[in-house]
Amino acid sequence: MSERIKQTIQESINVKQSLLNDNIMIEKLETIVEMITKAFLNGNKVLFCGNGGSAADAQHLAAEFSGRFYKNRKALPAEALHCNTSYLTAVANDYEFNVIYSRLVDGLGIKGDVLIGLSTSGNSTNIIKAFEVAKEKGITTIGLTGASGGKMKDISDFLLNVPSTTTPRIQESHILLGHIICELVEEKVFAE
Repeated sequence: MSERIKQTIQESINVKQSLLNDNIMIEKLETIVEMITKAFLNGNKVLFCGNGGSAADAQHLAAEFSGRFYKNRKALPAEALHCNTSYLTAVANDYEFNVIYSRLVDGLGIKGDVLIGLSTSGNSTNIIKAFEVAKEKGITTIGLTGASGGKMKDISDFLLNVPSTTTPRIQESHILLGHIICELVEEKVFAE
C-alpha cells in the first residue's frame, strides 16, 4: 500500500512539474490575472460553474474572492452558480439540467464579467451552453479542463488545460491554478 501512496503523490508532482515547465501556461495565467483584476476594478464580477467535484472546486475558488485569500479586505463579487438549490432543482426539473448555468449567465451576467468553467473532460454540456451565452453577452470565458480541452477548447477565450487525463490529478491542479489566480488578483486589486 505504501508504494501505491507514493505512486499517487509522484503522479501529482509530475503533473505540477509539467505545469511549472509550460511557459505558455504561465503566460496565460499572467494574462488571466490581469484580465480578472481589470474586471474587478471596473465593477464587474466573476462567476464559476462546474459539476460534481468541479462544482466543489468552483465554490471553493469563488469563496477565495468573495471571502479572502491572504488579506483582510473588502469582498470581491464572485459566486459559484450552483449554490442556489431551489433554482437548480427547479430549472433542472422544468427545463433540463443542461441549461442550469446558461440561464443564470443570461440573467446575471453583463458585458465585462468573467465566467470560469471547470470540467475535467471539457465536455460538460451545461458549461458549454453557459459559455455560448457568455459569448453573446460579451463575458470573457476561462475553461479549466484536462489535457485535450474537450469541446471547451474551441469555445473558451482562455483555456487552462491541465496535462493529465486522470480526474483527481486534473482537479488537484485546477485548485493550484485557481489559488495562483486568486492570490495574484487579490494582491493587485488591493495593492497598498
